[in-house]
Amino acid sequence: MRRPTARTYTASATALAALLLPVPAAGADTAQGTAAAATVIEKVPYTMDSSNQAAWWTPVATYKGRGQYTYFAFNEPGSTAATHRPAIARRDPDGVWSKLPLLNSDGQQAEFADDNGHNQPSVARDGSGRLHVFTSMHANAWRYFRTEAPGGDVTDHASELPDQGVGITYPVVTTAPNGDLYLAARVGAGSDQRPGKLYRWDNANSRWTTVATFAGALNRSVYPDDITVDASGRVHLLYEWAKAPATAFRHQLSYLTYDPSTGAFADSTGATVTTPVTPATSDVIQDLTAGEEWSIDNAYTGPAVQSAKLTLDGSTPKVAYRYRSADSGGDFRVYYAYPSGSDWVEKVVYAGGQTAAALGITWDEADSKRVYYVTTSGTDRVYSATQSADGAWTAQSAAPGVSADRLAVRRDSDGHDVLYLPDTAHNSLYYGLR
Repeated sequence: MRRPTARTYTASATALAALLLPVPAAGADTAQGTAAAATVIEKVPYTMDSSNQAAWWTPVATYKGRGQYTYFAFNEPGSTAATHRPAIARRDPDGVWSKLPLLNSDGQQAEFADDNGHNQPSVARDGSGRLHVFTSMHANAWRYFRTEAPGGDVTDHASELPDQGVGITYPVVTTAPNGDLYLAARVGAGSDQRPGKLYRWDNANSRWTTVATFAGALNRSVYPDDITVDASGRVHLLYEWAKAPATAFRHQLSYLTYDPSTGAFADSTGATVTTPVTPATSDVIQDLTAGEEWSIDNAYTGPAVQSAKLTLDGSTPKVAYRYRSADSGGDFRVYYAYPSGSDWVEKVVYAGGQTAAALGITWDEADSKRVYYVTTSGTDRVYSATQSADGAWTAQSAAPGVSADRLAVRRDSDGHDVLYLPDTAHNSLYYGLR
């Protein structure tokens, strides 16, 4: 039986030509155009549950075999309106899609309660071709599924993880150049603190171990944002701090590296740090500003961080994040940050209106940094912004005609940005390639 193919939306010649034309800059209010930033958009041929929305997740993995394979972890509808069933949508190099459900030990597809912003999946492929999925955990025991071999069923392997019976939230996962995996998550459900821990999948020995508690402090909770590994094997972590036990609004966006060859953690200058780091000892990218308070009130309207993503230029971190300052009129503006000397430099990418808790950033040889963000209104809502030599930011629609309201981005080994585009209002998921 031939697996389903997806309808493909290819940018017109006019739209492609428009990519070569600059859009006039408008200072901090980034100029936004409708020219297609993604040359191909496909609708994934499986119904997506409306709960498939988060800011922190890593729901995309890619692999270069006879061509580029793409893996989208997503929630499909469950047996009731309040449930979902996680699955993987796999796209072959010939454009054919197939679906891999996550199976419990009894062989039935796993099903969990909806919990927007928490119960969403993250996926990675190890060096032996096995797929690993972490899903649907909001201070729950491990919900971890993987294949035994390439092409096999995705089955429950939760018992293989350390820290059994401990509440896990916000799992972000990535593949190292040697085929190992690294996973960061918030661990525990205490009211006084919830630290962040780093785990490693040893691909050669097929086992998980704990690397370290990388961040934690009394009366604080850690919110992992992103994780990636550079060519030398160093792990780069991005995370936020919040007042314990939990809140929708966080503070002091921070950065940390781990070197497996030495076992040492370091900041962006290369200086060794002692873990677990605290807010006082973290390498803080966005520090507190005037009027900012540590609050667990989900109606808090003051300055705060909400969502951030990380990429690398070689081994140098480049960060995109959303920050609501005292003078932003309640909007979360989009920022770009990079280390310079002993500090971080922050630039405003977009300040033209409210944005959703969804970001992406990649490093491209031609465009350098590409910052992806989502606006909360408009026909086209997903944009990709680049910066010209004079410092001005220009943005183009990354999904023309598609009303996607969430976003994830993964750069494949061919140098293309693979876009993961949920449209929660229409229960649809789109694949984009730029």
